[in-house]
Amino acid sequence: MTLKRTSQDHKGFQSLVKKLDAELAIRDGDDHAFYHQFNGIDDLNHVVVCVDNNGAVACGAFKARTQEQVEIKRMYVAESHRRKGLAQKVLLALEAWAAELGYCEAVLETGKAQIEALSFYPKLGYRVIPNFAPYEGVENSVCFQKPLV
Repeated sequence: MTLKRTSQDHKGFQSLVKKLDAELAIRDGDDHAFYHQFNGIDDLNHVVVCVDNNGAVACGAFKARTQEQVEIKRMYVAESHRRKGLAQKVLLALEAWAAELGYCEAVLETGKAQIEALSFYPKLGYRVIPNFAPYEGVENSVCFQKPLV
């Protein structure tokens, strides 16, 4: 397995995001259209893809929210490669990259239907925070924050 820093143009990343979106459409149900509007990949210039001999198997990205803060986006591990620690490797690589670029904090949003995510992020030092825009007042959203320094 190799971790690669890339952008939204990476074909393996694009393929994984399609699988992620299909899975989220089922999990989010009627709320999917609302969340989907915030999950475009056109402006994701900081993407980490985990690649094995068969192609991309895990991914994640971040984008700047402020000069000091990034938002973690599009975290996904292919079903065939789950429970192998790949999400942790991708997330730690994203955090390291953001810190190298001078960012001090990472935030993210996940849905209450993402049971795995709700237990995963706290294990890596993320704490629940009040929902940030555009998720303020959204009952099914849970937002997290972690210092990077």
